[in-house]
Amino acid sequence: MPTHQIEIHYCKQCRWLLRAAWMAQELLTTFDEEITTLTLKPGTGGIFEVRVNSTLIWSRADEGRFPDIKELKQRVRDQVAPEKDLGHSERS
Repeated sequence: MPTHQIEIHYCKQCRWLLRAAWMAQELLTTFDEEITTLTLKPGTGGIFEVRVNSTLIWSRADEGRFPDIKELKQRVRDQVAPEKDLGHSERS
């Protein structure tokens, strides 16, 4: 039984809710068997972070940009289902 939790912490001042919600939708669709909880957490100060089971897998501050959905799915997959084939998201 899956027990993986994802949190997307986004800046509400920067109006990044739609971006965070779209990424959440993509992750929920791709990992519907692996994820038990996906939380959108509003914040301030330009934050955009993604955590899987409390482990930071993406930080806009560290990376200097937003993730492509392809690379975000790959990083989530590496945490929740390393054997999962992502189909077209795996190809370059």
